[in-house]
Amino acid sequence: VQLQASGGGSVQAGGSLRLSCVASGFTFSVYNMGWFRQAPGNEREFVASISRSGGVTYYRDSVKGRFTISRDNAKNTVYLQMNSLKPEDTGVYYCAARYYGGSYYWTKAQVDYWGQGTLVTVSS
Repeated sequence: VQLQASGGGSVQAGGSLRLSCVASGFTFSVYNMGWFRQAPGNEREFVASISRSGGVTYYRDSVKGRFTISRDNAKNTVYLQMNSLKPEDTGVYYCAARYYGGSYYWTKAQVDYWGQGTLVTVSS
């Protein structure tokens, strides 16, 4: 099983980034997918999730209206489009896969597979 995240980088506040995560080694289309992030010195926190078909999404309040999660089951890829970035969005972003449960708030313990993380740095 592998989840390969990419697309991180350094941007100024107000900028945009698009993260991608390519999955392999499991049946991507039957897993709910999500993104977490971890800022320095903080716990890893849930950011967004998307259902197997992509029809249902869920976001933490602080990113609603700015971030969009999507997936392409034909490409085994989940995306996170991040707009209007703020310095508090800085952190390592991890993609995650979860078989049981739906598209809503996830805890770390509910995740079956983790990606390796990609760093996002937003400067003011």
